[in-house]
Amino acid sequence: MCGRYATVTKIKEIEKKFGVTAKPNLSFEPNPNVGAGVYAPVITSKEPNELDLLRFGLMPSWAKKPMLFLNARAEGDHNKDDLESYIGAKGILEKPSFRKPIRSQRCLVIADCFFEGPKDIGLSQPFCVYMRNGERPFAMAGIWDEWINTSTGEIIKSFAIITTAANSVLRKLGHHRSPLILDKENERKWLDVSTPLAEITPMLVTPPAEWMNAYPLSPEIKNPRATGMHLLKPVGERIVPEYDYEIYQELEMFGMGETRARKRKEEE
Repeated sequence: MCGRYATVTKIKEIEKKFGVTAKPNLSFEPNPNVGAGVYAPVITSKEPNELDLLRFGLMPSWAKKPMLFLNARAEGDHNKDDLESYIGAKGILEKPSFRKPIRSQRCLVIADCFFEGPKDIGLSQPFCVYMRNGERPFAMAGIWDEWINTSTGEIIKSFAIITTAANSVLRKLGHHRSPLILDKENERKWLDVSTPLAEITPMLVTPPAEWMNAYPLSPEIKNPRATGMHLLKPVGERIVPEYDYEIYQELEMFGMGETRARKRKEEE
Protein backbone atom coordinates (compact mmCIF):
# COMPACT_ATOMS: atom_id res chain seq x y z
CA MET A 1 0.00 0.00 0.00
CA CYS A 2 0.98 3.67 -0.08
CA GLY A 3 -0.26 5.30 3.08
CA ARG A 4 2.34 7.99 3.67
CA TYR A 5 4.16 10.42 1.40
CA ALA A 6 5.68 13.91 1.26
CA THR A 7 4.72 17.02 -0.66
CA VAL A 8 7.30 19.69 0.11
CA THR A 9 7.35 21.68 -3.14
CA LYS A 10 5.78 25.12 -2.85
CA ILE A 11 2.40 25.74 -4.48
CA LYS A 12 3.90 28.13 -7.06
CA GLU A 13 6.29 25.44 -8.25
CA ILE A 14 3.47 22.87 -8.47
CA GLU A 15 1.42 25.31 -10.54
CA LYS A 16 4.30 25.80 -12.95
CA LYS A 17 5.17 22.11 -13.20
CA PHE A 18 1.63 20.93 -13.96
CA GLY A 19 0.27 23.98 -15.78
CA VAL A 20 -2.47 24.65 -13.24
CA THR A 21 -3.64 27.51 -11.02
CA ALA A 22 -4.26 27.09 -7.33
CA LYS A 23 -7.81 27.73 -6.20
CA PRO A 24 -8.36 31.13 -4.55
CA ASN A 25 -7.34 31.23 -0.90
CA LEU A 26 -5.81 27.76 -1.11
CA SER A 27 -3.58 27.44 1.94
CA PHE A 28 -1.00 24.65 2.04
CA GLU A 29 2.33 24.41 3.80
CA PRO A 30 4.99 21.92 2.62
CA ASN A 31 4.28 18.66 4.40
CA PRO A 32 6.96 15.97 4.78
CA ASN A 33 4.50 13.52 6.35
CA VAL A 34 1.15 13.35 4.55
CA GLY A 35 -1.08 10.63 5.99
CA ALA A 36 -4.69 9.55 6.40
CA GLY A 37 -7.13 12.41 6.94
CA VAL A 38 -4.68 15.10 5.84
CA TYR A 39 -5.62 17.59 3.11
CA ALA A 40 -3.07 17.57 0.29
CA PRO A 41 -2.61 19.03 -3.24
CA VAL A 42 -4.57 17.21 -5.94
CA ILE A 43 -5.65 17.95 -9.52
CA THR A 44 -9.05 16.45 -10.34
CA SER A 45 -10.73 15.49 -13.60
CA LYS A 46 -13.59 17.83 -12.68
CA GLU A 47 -11.26 20.85 -12.58
CA PRO A 48 -8.15 19.75 -14.52
CA ASN A 49 -6.68 23.24 -14.70
CA GLU A 50 -6.90 23.95 -10.97
CA LEU A 51 -4.96 22.79 -7.94
CA ASP A 52 -7.14 21.90 -4.97
CA LEU A 53 -6.75 20.37 -1.53
CA LEU A 54 -8.56 17.07 -0.96
CA ARG A 55 -8.52 14.78 2.06
CA PHE A 56 -6.34 11.67 1.85
CA GLY A 57 -8.62 8.67 2.28
CA LEU A 58 -11.45 8.15 -0.20
CA MET A 59 -14.94 8.34 1.29
CA PRO A 60 -17.41 6.98 -1.29
CA SER A 61 -20.42 9.19 -2.04
CA TRP A 62 -22.78 6.32 -1.15
CA ALA A 63 -21.30 5.66 2.30
CA LYS A 64 -23.86 5.86 5.12
CA LYS A 65 -21.19 6.64 7.71
CA PRO A 66 -17.57 7.86 7.60
CA MET A 67 -15.14 5.40 6.06
CA LEU A 68 -12.00 5.76 3.98
CA PHE A 69 -9.81 3.95 1.49
CA LEU A 70 -6.21 5.12 1.30
CA ASN A 71 -5.49 2.92 -1.69
CA ALA A 72 -7.30 1.23 -4.57
CA ARG A 73 -5.66 -1.88 -6.02
CA ALA A 74 -5.47 -1.77 -9.80
CA GLU A 75 -5.97 -5.55 -9.88
CA GLY A 76 -8.83 -5.44 -7.40
CA ASP A 77 -9.23 -8.86 -5.77
CA HIS A 78 -7.02 -10.48 -8.41
CA ASN A 79 -3.25 -11.03 -8.24
CA LYS A 80 -3.29 -12.19 -4.63
CA ASP A 81 0.45 -12.90 -4.78
CA ASP A 82 1.24 -9.36 -5.99
CA LEU A 83 3.21 -10.60 -8.99
CA GLU A 84 4.81 -7.89 -11.11
CA SER A 85 4.32 -10.16 -14.12
CA TYR A 86 0.52 -10.25 -13.67
CA ILE A 87 -1.33 -9.41 -16.91
CA GLY A 88 -4.88 -10.40 -15.98
CA ALA A 89 -8.06 -8.45 -15.31
CA LYS A 90 -8.00 -5.04 -13.64
CA GLY A 91 -10.47 -5.57 -10.83
CA ILE A 92 -10.63 -1.87 -9.98
CA LEU A 93 -12.95 -1.48 -12.98
CA GLU A 94 -15.62 -3.57 -11.26
CA LYS A 95 -15.02 -2.96 -7.57
CA PRO A 96 -18.19 -1.25 -6.20
CA SER A 97 -16.26 1.47 -4.36
CA PHE A 98 -14.08 2.31 -7.36
CA ARG A 99 -15.83 1.46 -10.61
CA LYS A 100 -17.44 4.90 -10.97
CA PRO A 101 -14.40 6.97 -9.90
CA ILE A 102 -11.99 5.08 -12.17
CA ARG A 103 -14.22 6.00 -15.11
CA SER A 104 -15.14 9.60 -14.34
CA GLN A 105 -13.41 10.83 -11.15
CA ARG A 106 -9.69 10.44 -11.66
CA CYS A 107 -7.02 12.70 -10.19
CA LEU A 108 -3.32 13.42 -9.94
CA VAL A 109 -1.86 13.24 -6.43
CA ILE A 110 1.18 15.51 -6.15
CA ALA A 111 4.19 14.09 -4.31
CA ASP A 112 7.94 14.58 -3.94
CA CYS A 113 8.56 11.12 -2.49
CA PHE A 114 6.72 8.38 -0.63
CA PHE A 115 7.48 6.09 2.28
CA GLU A 116 7.41 2.31 2.47
CA GLY A 117 8.80 -0.44 4.67
CA PRO A 118 8.89 -4.24 4.75
CA LYS A 119 5.46 -5.82 4.40
CA ASP A 120 5.49 -7.37 7.87
CA ILE A 121 6.72 -4.36 9.90
CA GLY A 122 5.91 -1.37 7.69
CA LEU A 123 7.27 2.00 8.78
CA SER A 124 9.07 0.51 11.77
CA GLN A 125 11.85 0.20 9.17
CA PRO A 126 11.03 3.06 6.78
CA PHE A 127 12.50 4.07 3.44
CA CYS A 128 12.05 7.25 1.40
CA VAL A 129 11.33 6.32 -2.22
CA TYR A 130 12.03 8.98 -4.84
CA MET A 131 12.43 9.39 -8.60
CA ARG A 132 16.01 8.85 -9.74
CA ASN A 133 15.87 11.26 -12.67
CA GLY A 134 15.17 14.20 -10.37
CA GLU A 135 11.51 14.36 -11.44
CA ARG A 136 9.88 16.23 -8.60
CA PRO A 137 7.17 16.72 -7.84
CA PHE A 138 5.63 13.80 -9.70
CA ALA A 139 2.07 12.59 -10.10
CA MET A 140 0.62 9.49 -8.50
CA ALA A 141 -2.59 8.31 -10.14
CA GLY A 142 -5.63 8.57 -7.93
CA ILE A 143 -9.41 8.56 -7.81
CA TRP A 144 -11.60 11.00 -5.91
CA ASP A 145 -15.17 11.37 -4.69
CA GLU A 146 -17.51 13.70 -2.79
CA TRP A 147 -19.36 12.67 0.35
CA ILE A 148 -22.14 14.74 1.93
CA ASN A 149 -22.79 14.58 5.64
CA THR A 150 -26.60 14.45 5.70
CA SER A 151 -26.67 15.72 9.29
CA THR A 152 -24.58 18.83 8.77
CA GLY A 153 -24.55 19.34 5.01
CA GLU A 154 -20.74 19.29 5.03
CA ILE A 155 -19.18 18.22 1.73
CA ILE A 156 -15.94 16.26 1.94
CA LYS A 157 -13.84 15.79 -1.18
CA SER A 158 -11.37 12.97 -0.76
CA PHE A 159 -9.02 10.75 -2.73
CA ALA A 160 -7.25 7.40 -2.81
CA ILE A 161 -3.97 6.44 -4.48
CA ILE A 162 -4.08 3.60 -7.00
CA THR A 163 -1.53 0.86 -6.37
CA THR A 164 0.07 -1.85 -8.49
CA ALA A 165 2.42 -4.73 -7.77
CA ALA A 166 5.87 -3.62 -6.61
CA ASN A 167 8.89 -3.36 -8.88
CA SER A 168 12.35 -4.72 -7.99
CA VAL A 169 13.42 -1.59 -6.06
CA LEU A 170 10.43 -1.79 -3.74
CA ARG A 171 10.89 -5.54 -3.38
CA LYS A 172 14.42 -4.88 -2.13
CA LEU A 173 12.74 -2.99 0.70
CA GLY A 174 10.57 -6.02 1.40
CA HIS A 175 7.45 -4.26 0.12
CA HIS A 176 4.83 -5.78 -2.19
CA ARG A 177 2.93 -2.78 -3.61
CA SER A 178 3.69 0.49 -5.41
CA PRO A 179 1.74 3.67 -6.06
CA LEU A 180 0.82 4.03 -9.72
CA ILE A 181 3.11 6.77 -11.08
CA LEU A 182 2.21 8.23 -14.46
CA ASP A 183 4.37 9.24 -17.41
CA LYS A 184 4.15 12.97 -18.14
CA GLU A 185 2.51 12.13 -21.48
CA ASN A 186 -0.30 10.27 -19.71
CA GLU A 187 -1.13 12.80 -17.00
CA ARG A 188 -3.57 14.82 -19.10
CA LYS A 189 -5.10 11.67 -20.59
CA TRP A 190 -5.69 10.42 -17.06
CA LEU A 191 -7.54 13.60 -16.12
CA ASP A 192 -9.62 13.67 -19.30
CA VAL A 193 -12.85 11.77 -18.63
CA SER A 194 -13.37 11.44 -22.38
CA THR A 195 -10.28 9.22 -22.64
CA PRO A 196 -11.59 5.74 -23.55
CA LEU A 197 -11.32 3.15 -20.81
CA ALA A 198 -9.35 1.06 -23.29
CA GLU A 199 -6.60 3.71 -23.06
CA ILE A 200 -6.80 4.01 -19.27
CA THR A 201 -6.44 0.30 -18.56
CA PRO A 202 -2.92 -0.02 -20.05
CA MET A 203 -1.74 2.70 -17.65
CA LEU A 204 -2.54 0.47 -14.66
CA VAL A 205 0.88 -1.17 -14.57
CA THR A 206 3.89 -1.31 -12.27
CA PRO A 207 6.19 1.73 -12.62
CA PRO A 208 9.64 0.76 -14.01
CA ALA A 209 12.27 0.04 -11.37
CA GLU A 210 14.76 2.33 -13.13
CA TRP A 211 12.52 5.28 -12.25
CA MET A 212 13.08 4.83 -8.52
CA ASN A 213 15.59 4.72 -5.74
CA ALA A 214 15.27 4.69 -1.96
CA TYR A 215 17.19 5.35 1.24
CA PRO A 216 16.44 4.48 4.88
CA LEU A 217 14.84 6.95 7.28
CA SER A 218 14.50 7.25 11.03
CA PRO A 219 11.49 5.33 12.39
CA GLU A 220 10.28 8.70 13.70
CA ILE A 221 8.39 9.04 10.38
CA LYS A 222 6.07 6.27 11.58
CA ASN A 223 4.35 8.74 13.90
CA PRO A 224 1.62 10.38 11.76
CA ARG A 225 1.90 13.54 13.87
CA ALA A 226 5.66 13.89 13.38
CA THR A 227 6.68 16.91 11.33
CA GLY A 228 9.80 18.71 10.15
CA MET A 229 12.13 18.39 7.19
CA HIS A 230 14.56 16.35 9.30
CA LEU A 231 12.17 13.41 8.82
CA LEU A 232 13.49 13.10 5.25
CA LYS A 233 17.14 12.89 6.27
CA PRO A 234 18.86 9.63 5.28
CA VAL A 235 20.18 7.35 8.00
CA GLY A 236 21.93 4.95 5.62
CA GLU A 237 22.95 4.25 2.03
CA ARG A 238 20.69 4.24 -1.00
CA ILE A 239 19.34 0.98 -2.35
CA VAL A 240 20.87 1.74 -5.76
CA PRO A 241 24.25 3.56 -5.57
CA GLU A 242 24.22 7.13 -6.91
CA TYR A 243 27.00 9.65 -6.81
CA ASP A 244 25.73 12.78 -8.53
CA TYR A 245 22.38 13.57 -6.93
CA GLU A 246 21.78 14.59 -3.33
CA ILE A 247 18.07 13.97 -2.94
CA TYR A 248 17.76 15.03 0.71
CA GLN A 249 19.38 18.42 0.15
CA GLU A 250 17.10 19.00 -2.85
CA LEU A 251 13.98 18.05 -0.89
CA GLU A 252 15.06 20.25 2.00
CA MET A 253 15.60 23.27 -0.26
CA PHE A 254 12.23 22.84 -1.94
CA GLY A 255 10.59 22.50 1.44
CA MET A 256 12.06 25.86 2.43
CA GLY A 257 10.78 27.46 -0.74
CA GLU A 258 13.99 27.26 -2.76
CA THR A 259 14.06 26.40 -6.46
CA ARG A 260 16.75 25.05 -8.73
CA ALA A 261 16.84 28.39 -10.58
CA ARG A 262 17.36 30.34 -7.36
CA LYS A 263 20.04 27.89 -6.25
CA ARG A 264 21.93 28.34 -9.53
CA LYS A 265 21.64 32.12 -9.24
CA GLU A 266 23.07 32.11 -5.74
CA GLU A 267 25.95 29.87 -6.82
CA GLU A 268 26.77 32.28 -9.66
